[in-house]
Amino acid sequence: MTRPRRTAASPGIPPASAGPADDSLREMELLYQISRVLDQSLDLRDIVSPVLEALSRRMNMQYGTLTLLNRNTGDILIEAAHGLTARQARKVRYRLGEGVTGRVVQSGRPAVIARTSESKEFLDRTQRGRHADTSFICVPILVGQEVVGALSVDQPTKTETELADDVRLLTIVASMIAQAVKLRRQAQEEHDRLEAENARLKDELRERFRPANILGNSHEMGLVYDQIAQVSRSPATVLILGETGTGKELVAHAIHYNSDRASRPFVKVHCAALPEAIIESELFGHEKGAFTGADRERQGRFELADGGTIFLDEIGEISASLQIKLLRVLQEREFERVGGVRSLRVNVRVIAATNRDLPQMVREGKFREDLFYRLHVFPIYVPPLRKRKSDVVLLADHFLEKYAKAAGKGVRRLSSAAIDMLMSYHWPGNVRELENCLERAVLVAEGDVIHPHHLPATLQTAEATGSPVTGDLQAMVEA
Repeated sequence: MTRPRRTAASPGIPPASAGPADDSLREMELLYQISRVLDQSLDLRDIVSPVLEALSRRMNMQYGTLTLLNRNTGDILIEAAHGLTARQARKVRYRLGEGVTGRVVQSGRPAVIARTSESKEFLDRTQRGRHADTSFICVPILVGQEVVGALSVDQPTKTETELADDVRLLTIVASMIAQAVKLRRQAQEEHDRLEAENARLKDELRERFRPANILGNSHEMGLVYDQIAQVSRSPATVLILGETGTGKELVAHAIHYNSDRASRPFVKVHCAALPEAIIESELFGHEKGAFTGADRERQGRFELADGGTIFLDEIGEISASLQIKLLRVLQEREFERVGGVRSLRVNVRVIAATNRDLPQMVREGKFREDLFYRLHVFPIYVPPLRKRKSDVVLLADHFLEKYAKAAGKGVRRLSSAAIDMLMSYHWPGNVRELENCLERAVLVAEGDVIHPHHLPATLQTAEATGSPVTGDLQAMVEA
């Protein structure tokens, strides 16, 4: 006795039952198989192919497609197919109301073509041919009351009753996979929303940190703006020099957000704020088990900044051992994680900043000379506020408006006496000190004008403050 030939099953779905089972039992078996696939995953990419394969065995299907409606373009595209090549599926595109598929998606009602050779509405976009012995069934995929796509099959011609049964079965299957379609759409919508939000935030940052938003009309600041414009579009390493509080980080932001890397990460590392025991791990990451407490691998700041910019603030504070490793990154653009042996390569633009006299540190053996020259490719000197006194009132007005708005107060201006006091002060803390001074003045002011008694005590008699004037860092630029 010759045994019937057994067919191979697709992954995840056993073959349809062989033998004399009636149609009702076979249908129940098919729906059970599909439900098992759906239990394993609700990712549309995982379930469509097994579902179409199961339908192929149950219905003797020659071709099958799952099409989805793109709500942004109005196009109906093939998401997955059975019996078609990838090239055939890619080139198919319907509009709402166009052909059988377009009509089903537009109307939300099933369609049956008993013989594809006799229907002008059957467009045959996949070029599989119109045949007298082939029927075409297309049913809508509904999420709630909304049509999101269609499920269609080509199969040998059947009787009207058999076609009606197949429409009913396909409608059930379409409803079963609708949840996966819904989740797919929700994931895509969330992805689009996050991309739009990300783009909006990047635009805000780009606008916030454009050179025009770094306040100052003095000649000294004009030179800084010119240098930002010169270096932004290049990949050159930048060293920003200046006293604490002069706005070095603003300059770093302006360079990044006006560069070709503006859409990529800007990662800041405050070297002085990180203990020596962890700064290497922060910069370069670590492997699992590299040290006590390293229970998983971790990316460092250089990896996170790949494709973008890393800003190393207070670079003069790093240890000699870390200087060696940083030098290698600048020379070769590669490093190893702590506890790792595999070299990692990154495409990172380095901007460093310091308030230290690096040339003097080099002479004293506290900073590597080769690292200094690697960093000193394009130095930018940010002048202290005492050397740009013409910007004091402009900055003060800006901070007054900013903090009055934040506090909901009607403070509008500075009195002449208060302006004289601001102009006569040495500002050892630079722009940061001026900002703090105006924030406090706005909080204590009772009317709409800031008077001298609203300013900190250190400004009351500027000549008597003994404000130290630190050395001129501009010499570093020519070093």
